[in-house]
Amino acid sequence: MRNQSMAVSCRALLQEAENFIYQYGGELGVPSAELEARIAQVKAELEATGTYTHTSEELAYGAKLAWRNSNRCIGRLFWESLIVQDARAAATEEEIADAVFRHIDYATNGGKILPTITIFAPSADAERPRIRIWNEQLIRYAGYRQADGTVIGDPVSAELTATCEGLGWRGAGTAFDVLPLVIQADGRPPRWFEVPRDSVLEVPLVHPDLPSFGELGLRWYAVPFVSGMRLEIGGLHYTAAPFNGWYMGTEIGARNLADPFRYDMLPKLAALMGLDTSREATLWRDRALVEMNVAVLHSFKAKGVTIVDHHTASKQFALFAEKERQRGRTPTGRWSWLIPPLSPATTGVFHTRYDDTEKKPNYFYQPAPLGG
Repeated sequence: MRNQSMAVSCRALLQEAENFIYQYGGELGVPSAELEARIAQVKAELEATGTYTHTSEELAYGAKLAWRNSNRCIGRLFWESLIVQDARAAATEEEIADAVFRHIDYATNGGKILPTITIFAPSADAERPRIRIWNEQLIRYAGYRQADGTVIGDPVSAELTATCEGLGWRGAGTAFDVLPLVIQADGRPPRWFEVPRDSVLEVPLVHPDLPSFGELGLRWYAVPFVSGMRLEIGGLHYTAAPFNGWYMGTEIGARNLADPFRYDMLPKLAALMGLDTSREATLWRDRALVEMNVAVLHSFKAKGVTIVDHHTASKQFALFAEKERQRGRTPTGRWSWLIPPLSPATTGVFHTRYDDTEKKPNYFYQPAPLGG
């Protein structure tokens, strides 16, 4: 029965591999004879080992295709510019951490952010990963849950913060402590590694017209390094493949700092602005939300850190969609994710509908590790 199950699994993996290799070859103009030879090679490897290995070229193009196919991402105009770091040879936790830190330094690039992905060894079975990074993002602020239920810092990080403390890490207890990197490899217990302070570029937030804004003491890290998703290419599952682009301002100003279940700063900003918060009809939330986003965009640009506003991002996505049509492909997208959380009706994506078909290669959510 086990041999039969393995045979079925290998056939399914071969089908996924063939689909990807034909797409890869078709888009890059690889001669058909080379494609057939490559598929024969993959089939032989599968029969011998139960899995196969992507070439460096296949890995790089597959990661780019996965970005192009990411229906939730508004920034796909730049999919072809993704820089792919091949770290499949990293085996120990120290080697993995070193590769991650190199990624952070390289992609941050002094604020001129470079879209980058670092890909670690894959698994043939997504449910039995060889490597996991427990952090959802490589850089994120800790959340310290207090006895009364409140949280100092970022509430979304409260569970991972407690896990890190259980592993022996101790933060300073402020609202903006950077969590350590937590890595698990080959079934060994997870280990934590402090992210080097000089690798973490942060932006203190100020407002161009509200001097008192600085009293809020807000800051945010420069680069959104997504590290909890699974990259699937040709049936192989890269369960550790951290990647980054750059922020759209509303991700910080309208979500991270504004959501009631995150930093919940709108009431404090409204008070600084002298707004009437006694009733919703004054639209104090909306007015504070706009100024929070003004502060984020202003601060990032003043520090020379790459960021995009939601109006520009919407226009960039429209250009991406048009380029896809010109190349004979149907642009895909999930409308509920593409519309920005601030003034969505003023952007083009709000008034457009997209095909939400999920294509592969792609990035997929995966269950969080225990405590992650």
